[in-house]
Amino acid sequence: VGQDPGSRGRAGPRTRGGAGGVPAGCRRIAAAHGNTAVSSPGILFNTGAGQHILKNPLVVNSIIDKAALRRTDVILEVGPGTGNLTVKMLEKVKKVIACEIDPRLVGELQKRVQGTCLANKLEIKVGDVLKTDLPFFDACVANLPYQISSPFVFKLLLHRPFFRCAILMFQREFALRLVAKPGSKLYCRLSINTQLLARVDHLMKVGKNNFKPPPKVESSVVRIEPKNPPPPINFQEWDGLVRIAFVRKNKTLSAAFKSSAVEQLLDHNYRVHCSLHNTVSSFLISSTSVFCGLHTDFYKSKKLTLKSLMYQSFSKREIPENFKIAEKIQTVLKDTGYSEKRARSMDIDDFIRLLHGFNSEGIHFS
Repeated sequence: VGQDPGSRGRAGPRTRGGAGGVPAGCRRIAAAHGNTAVSSPGILFNTGAGQHILKNPLVVNSIIDKAALRRTDVILEVGPGTGNLTVKMLEKVKKVIACEIDPRLVGELQKRVQGTCLANKLEIKVGDVLKTDLPFFDACVANLPYQISSPFVFKLLLHRPFFRCAILMFQREFALRLVAKPGSKLYCRLSINTQLLARVDHLMKVGKNNFKPPPKVESSVVRIEPKNPPPPINFQEWDGLVRIAFVRKNKTLSAAFKSSAVEQLLDHNYRVHCSLHNTVSSFLISSTSVFCGLHTDFYKSKKLTLKSLMYQSFSKREIPENFKIAEKIQTVLKDTGYSEKRARSMDIDDFIRLLHGFNSEGIHFS
């Protein structure tokens, strides 16, 4: 399901008032679209591509209210469809950049604003948003095609420069996974990775009958606010660890790391990193700094410093002939106290401690 697609632009009945700060030249068009959602009987929507138009103007207005748009904002919208959300935003912001992959819907959106003062505030990018660089924007407001939910969220969170927030429509279960906490049945790799990089809040539920054509699942609107500055952690390294832990989130970490594929990967990485001798990993500097900041008392008690930690971690390593990575992995898990822990109940701080434990012994995940 996605907010994509759209319909032919037909103005609803004209009404008076309610221009709400819209420039004088736009009052007629604003009134015409004010409480009317447009749909096109002439377009066959491709539900397989997530083309489900948000048709309820009350839901549209609620999403815009929760986005707290500013007159100077540049807004990114993915899957504008017929423009029910787009037109309302154009009335309130400096510019909307709409990304649409379906040429038919691009034409419909252009027709909807053609000849109005809103046309100059709309920029349409045609193509797959996952395969193109994102432009500068202040906020992202979109009813996403649900098939691209996960990759788009992480493309968004790794985007620079930072944006203020994103108000996004997702499939209900996906939205609940984003906000799930340790111990929850829905808590997963998606949950912890998203919450590492952003503050996430569930804003409201949206029923399937608010869309045309209606999807088979219920939906939810979520607010995502990236952490600025971000945690100083190499995300690839972090995700490598989390991916292993959550393959079977109900298994103990001791069991999860006994996979032959995992052992082969970590053995290869260990030998590569050892061959670098004293070359310092930027990730370890970052993760050690974070860990020391979170656990200052522990390091004071051990009389350890960042410099000494780095020296211990990167002094030249001699690999014995009888070296077995499996034994080293289990030693790290035992020493850090996570051998019998399960990913389903571990939070961000737990994984930072565990990652630091592995890195300190020269074991890396990317």
